[in-house]
Amino acid sequence: MRLKQNTSATRALLAALLALFCAAASAAEPEDELRELALEKEKLQSEISRLDAQIAATDSMLRADDERQKRLEERCAADEARRKAEIDALASRIREMAEDLRRERSKQAKAKGRADEIKARRKAISATLLDFCKKLEAQVENSLPWEREERLDRVKSLERDLETGNAGEEEAFSRLKSLFAEEIRFGDEVVVVNAPLARKDGEMVNAKILRVGNQWMVYEDENGALYGSLVRKAGGDGKISYEWNEELDLSEREAIRFAIDVKQAKKPPQMVLLPVSLSVVREGSR
Repeated sequence: MRLKQNTSATRALLAALLALFCAAASAAEPEDELRELALEKEKLQSEISRLDAQIAATDSMLRADDERQKRLEERCAADEARRKAEIDALASRIREMAEDLRRERSKQAKAKGRADEIKARRKAISATLLDFCKKLEAQVENSLPWEREERLDRVKSLERDLETGNAGEEEAFSRLKSLFAEEIRFGDEVVVVNAPLARKDGEMVNAKILRVGNQWMVYEDENGALYGSLVRKAGGDGKISYEWNEELDLSEREAIRFAIDVKQAKKPPQMVLLPVSLSVVREGSR
């Protein structure tokens, strides 16, 4: 704009000088002065043409700048609209991801709660199984001295595995169930074995030992001369002990011999009644 104003002023100045020179030419008579004025006119016309060309070029450059500025403004507006749309889409995606994250955290919290609950239940089950093992151990310790160490070892082995976590709840339950089944079978079975036996006075004899569940345990030595029945004793400290009662009458000895012979198939199979006086727990023995 400033360039246009300067150009207009220059053209006005040149026109004024041209008019002045023309007036001077008409007033002056000498030919030299006329020639100089003519040359000056040509110069001024040439300068005017040059300035017109510059003005035209400047106008063209201004129009090109205006077009370029317009294109830049349009491009900036399009870029701004595109960026705004991208930002809106990104904000919407962020909100969706935040909602997904919230739902996932909620799921994880619920899963952790369920896992903690399962862990607590398993811990409680393990503690219950261990309590059953302790009770079973106490029962085996107070039961008849018949393979008692082996039975105790199996119970204590399960206790150790439960305490150290080496046995899962399922495995521990299965093993405890087997131990209870063994003890139930121990209380039901009738067994006779030939084995060395320590009598009440410490003498070792070869004997036939008959056990009827956990209610009777009697023996007869290999010569049929010595007999005894196991008696349960409760001490003053609450501990249970067992000892042989070898002061038996004739009927009790006969009952022992007869029961052993039937069990060893020396007598025909038949019902055998052992007297209560031979039972492990008898009146006055507690």
